[in-house]
Amino acid sequence: MRLIAKMFVTPLLIGACAWGPACQAQNGYPFQNTALSFEKRVDDLVGRLTLEEKVAQMLNTAPAIPRLGIPAYDWWNEVLHGVARTPYRVTVYPQAIGMAATFDTNSIKRMADYSALEGRAIFNKAQQDGREGQRYVGLTYWTPNINIFRDPRWGRGQETYGEDPFLTAMMGSAFVRGLQGNDPKYLKAAACAKHYAVHSGPEPSRHVDNVSPTDYDLWNTYLPAFKQLITQTHVAGVMCAYNAFKSQPCCGSDQLMIDILRNRWQFNGYVTSDCWAIDDFFKNHKTHKTAEDASADAVLHGTDVECGTDAYLSLVKAVKDGLIAEKQIDVSVKRLFLIRFQLGMFDPKEMVSFAQTPASVLESASHKAHALEMARQSIVLLRNQNNVLPLSKQLKKIAVVGPNADNAIAVLGNYNGTPSQTVTLLQGIRDKVGPNVQVVFEKAVNFTNDTLLQYADVANQYHWQGKQGFYAEYYNNTELKGQPLATRIEPALDNNWQEGQLIIDTLKGYHFSARYTTDFTANTTGSMSFELDADDGYRFLVDGKEVINAWTRNRWGARTYKLNTEAGTTYRLVVEYYQAEGKANVKLKAGHFIRTDFAALASRLKNADAIVYAGGISPQLEGEEMRVDYPGFNGGDRTSILLPKVQTELLQALQTTGKPVVFVMMTGSAIAIPWEAEYIPAIVNAWYGGQSAGTAIADVLFGDYNPAGRLPVTFYGSDADLPGFTDYTMHNRTYRYFTGKPLYGFGYGLSYTRFSYQNLRVTGKNKYTIAVQVTNTGNRDGEEVVQLYTTVPGKEAPLRSLKGFQRIALKKGKSRTVTFIVTPEQLALLDNNGKPETLKGKVMIAVGGSQPGTATTSGTPVQTSIEL
Repeated sequence: MRLIAKMFVTPLLIGACAWGPACQAQNGYPFQNTALSFEKRVDDLVGRLTLEEKVAQMLNTAPAIPRLGIPAYDWWNEVLHGVARTPYRVTVYPQAIGMAATFDTNSIKRMADYSALEGRAIFNKAQQDGREGQRYVGLTYWTPNINIFRDPRWGRGQETYGEDPFLTAMMGSAFVRGLQGNDPKYLKAAACAKHYAVHSGPEPSRHVDNVSPTDYDLWNTYLPAFKQLITQTHVAGVMCAYNAFKSQPCCGSDQLMIDILRNRWQFNGYVTSDCWAIDDFFKNHKTHKTAEDASADAVLHGTDVECGTDAYLSLVKAVKDGLIAEKQIDVSVKRLFLIRFQLGMFDPKEMVSFAQTPASVLESASHKAHALEMARQSIVLLRNQNNVLPLSKQLKKIAVVGPNADNAIAVLGNYNGTPSQTVTLLQGIRDKVGPNVQVVFEKAVNFTNDTLLQYADVANQYHWQGKQGFYAEYYNNTELKGQPLATRIEPALDNNWQEGQLIIDTLKGYHFSARYTTDFTANTTGSMSFELDADDGYRFLVDGKEVINAWTRNRWGARTYKLNTEAGTTYRLVVEYYQAEGKANVKLKAGHFIRTDFAALASRLKNADAIVYAGGISPQLEGEEMRVDYPGFNGGDRTSILLPKVQTELLQALQTTGKPVVFVMMTGSAIAIPWEAEYIPAIVNAWYGGQSAGTAIADVLFGDYNPAGRLPVTFYGSDADLPGFTDYTMHNRTYRYFTGKPLYGFGYGLSYTRFSYQNLRVTGKNKYTIAVQVTNTGNRDGEEVVQLYTTVPGKEAPLRSLKGFQRIALKKGKSRTVTFIVTPEQLALLDNNGKPETLKGKVMIAVGGSQPGTATTSGTPVQTSIEL
């Protein structure tokens, strides 16, 4: 969004006058009077707007109103695990699912606090750099994602805090408290609970899905985290989901939006649609005939901001046609301006301490240190047969193998920012062992196949009009229309920009297109394979013939073309590319495909002292609405939860060396690894660990950090364990209702030391105090995640439910008493109307380092019961 140039010099925005009382005499606008309440100022401001101005403020790209000195503002920003997609360098923490694995509310609160500070610095710096009003520099963050990760096939489950309502609510609340701060007047930043509600895939059909869970599951599984954040933590915003709920789009749902959100929960913050969700009303759900009908209905249901499109502009006509009253428009616009006032956007910087946050907080030492600490905390040790781990630093040779060993994309996850430095596992191991230990690297396989493109250095074979490289043309639209905004010669086609980052001249890194042209002269007769990798749409032409067409959205999608070559012949290569949203990435590489010989690889590595295999999956395969069609994957989701077959085959070959094999699994979701769980001696689940993932993993592998992460999701043994993906009932889903035997259960995780539990005591009647003694009985200092589970009577009651957790540190040989408070409200089940049911009978209570009935390095949880 362009900002009117004169806005930078008007006294309304700078200098001592700003918005304070001194301006009152000059302008006479009560909304500029800081002595008045925010509510009175908002009432005055909105009362001065025309209908057209009000409606324009209800788009995520809210334009400036120069006559009143109102700057432009874009509501769209993300802070999933650090400020995302910003043009500035930031600290990147582990992906949300990894942060959930820490089971540490204090740690996630600190992460959110640090991220809010970096967000403030970005907002302040953006104003100084002339970026005010652009996307991804604002203070309204559409995070956290507190949907329940009910099915491991969902590609966006990595953005959540897992499958449990209580864990999700506690981690989400801690995040909101850290992000929004505790200033009595101003918000540090504005959090937003999404996606409301009952939204967790499949990705390819999310714009047309109509979900109808049972009312019991709605109240007991899908809504508790939202209720916690809205009624107890006072989250500033809510995002309504794409899908329909009981035949009404979520953003226009009577039950969700009016009955529950606004009436029962008394939510008075703002609601944004998910991006393009209003268009879904009339284009996909077909519940409304026109944009005008859809927009009016969404606003009447309390959806204040439309993201992504401009259907809301039809609200002007809707008011004139009598579909909605202007006073209803006022309600939404007032909510929006109230948030901006609470963020201090209309007050002098001297009054808002956050407005003085310097750019020096970006990637500050404490922030980077916490990113490393959280990465360590998130790592889950799944298997450690015969104490293969930790490895000795005195080994002479270590082999590091696999598609995630040196994959920076995997460790950064999705919805991420860009740090100044990213440490992959390969780099982390090299840094850990130093120059005296030989570290050899073999990628060996891709995620789903064993045929690798061996890249060749062909830079000197690309030329354009006598100069080496590519002729690049950049357009300020996504369709290569008109004249290019700028042109230049680029030595290679290897570009990666954050959205909003300056590409060339005035062109920013979103909503643009580009054409890259070069003449490639073959050195040999034979063939050359070209790999084109881009985030969004692209085409590849050879001598004017289109050989790859992926012009529809293709995030993280790489495709190849084999060109038969004749020595001395020149071929005209053209890459056309467009970028709509998100990061911009376009790369062209060349080489030859070679199939890996597993037996030969194992022979080469048999003299290594240990083999570390880094596999699993990555955000290149799972994520939001992606065009990925590799075996086992579809549209961002997974069609199978099994580790891709080629990786198991490679691990089987590595196992024949007779050397210790350590499987480091990176993933944002549960992976079924039945063979590995039986035969690979050491398995570490490292998620997508953020900028310091490689350092953290190496710390765990070599014993400088004792792992204590716990699984926030169930790791099932096979696809057969899963109900249908589109079935939103909770029957046989998650640890709370799954009646089978998981490979690794929710809450599971091992340590390099051992713990024991004794003296479980329950006191109280209406409010229960539960105490237990925890002892580190091993020979290492370590951390333990103490977990409290209850089983309550009831026909539809969960098998067990997490009701408390604490992450504690214990020196070897030391003990500590851990105490939990459990209220009747926590024990209650809700009926089909969301009301607590009266429970009668015995409540089972178990406390330990895992679920009851599971023996780990924490021993077996201790149990007792109380009678209601």
